[in-house]
Amino acid sequence: MSDLPFSLPPGPAATLAAAVDRDRKIDRALDGLGPLIDRDVAFVGAGPNEIARWTAAGARPLVIESLLDDGELTLPQASADTIACSWSGFRGVDPAELAAADRILRPGGRLLVVHDYGRDDVSRLRGDLPEYGVWSRRDGPFLSNGFRVRVVHSFWTFDTIEAARAFLADAFGPDGIAFGAELKRPRLSWNVAIYHRTRGAAAGHDLELSSARPRRG
Repeated sequence: MSDLPFSLPPGPAATLAAAVDRDRKIDRALDGLGPLIDRDVAFVGAGPNEIARWTAAGARPLVIESLLDDGELTLPQASADTIACSWSGFRGVDPAELAAADRILRPGGRLLVVHDYGRDDVSRLRGDLPEYGVWSRRDGPFLSNGFRVRVVHSFWTFDTIEAARAFLADAFGPDGIAFGAELKRPRLSWNVAIYHRTRGAAAGHDLELSSARPRRG
């Protein structure tokens, strides 16, 4: 998983890395849906902070940049219990990428794909993205390809309102300055979708909402 949902210069990137999901709701949801701990996990496009945290928690990471390389699997067949992919992978659902995931996963293996969901403060700053519309629809690329979705209500939490406003100005320019002027507390709401699928699953349309410790689904 990338450490951040989008690219930023080094200064703002470090600030955001310290602010995203301080309560680790996303991590708990991923382990509940996977699980990841005590499993062989293929992290696709992983960031160093994510890998360090999951290794310390007991996952056995297999770190790759993509599921396919020039049409060939980047990991052996049936080599992973779980695949975890955030932000950069599965930009929609490519049939070749999905087939590769099913070949890499062991029987009963789990594919977890994390993207922004929207309906939050962060989406007001990032503009019109497919994550906020078509991807989460019942006829969209995920729910029509055997995925279910768990929505995690998280936050970007800063130490002070001043720190939040400085970050928003650095990261988003005039739009960030205008948004920061409206802040009443040093955090932004951030909803994240975890699209999850068991190896070989048929199409389904279930939506789950989670703001606490997730159920296994």
